[in-house]
Amino acid sequence: MTEHGGAADQPQNTPRSRLSDYAEMSGPGRSVSASPAGEEPALEAPGAEADESGALLDDPEVVSRKREFARLLGEFRRTPVLVPLGDEPGPEEERGMLTADFNGIRFILAFSDEQALARYAQARGEFAREWSYRTVLGARLLDVAVPAAGVPCGVALDCADGTDGMVFPPVTGIVPDAAAVDREVGDEARAGR
Repeated sequence: MTEHGGAADQPQNTPRSRLSDYAEMSGPGRSVSASPAGEEPALEAPGAEADESGALLDDPEVVSRKREFARLLGEFRRTPVLVPLGDEPGPEEERGMLTADFNGIRFILAFSDEQALARYAQARGEFAREWSYRTVLGARLLDVAVPAAGVPCGVALDCADGTDGMVFPPVTGIVPDAAAVDREVGDEARAGR
């Protein structure tokens, strides 16, 4: 990830987080199973019954993962998180939230506590500087800040913590439908009438 849309300095073969599988499963027609890091997840198991969207109906692993993601999403929505403010000069109230762009999607960076923010600062080599932040309810980030971004936007929680971090991508069921990148084109056309 790079801040504010800069070029990514990450290698292309970064390990795939198991949490990204959860995020992918939240979109319609997506059913994935766990796969080794760096490999594409396996899609539908042969012979499994699927609904019209292609989602597996009876795969216990898929059902379990969907429930776990729903639990994590609900917990995030109810929890106040720390959102660092950007580096722009000016009063704290007027400075924007710190974001990072990855694969054409902007992510608001959020942290579960000051220790998680400190790990991020350490990873950036900016541990000595003072970090200003706001405390914001997770639901407010997803329901208000994401649509206000004006570009495809999600939330990255504890991004310096590797697989212990969480990504809430801009897809239906996570962010408002108007801000979701996977909404149907027909829905968009009907909304414009």
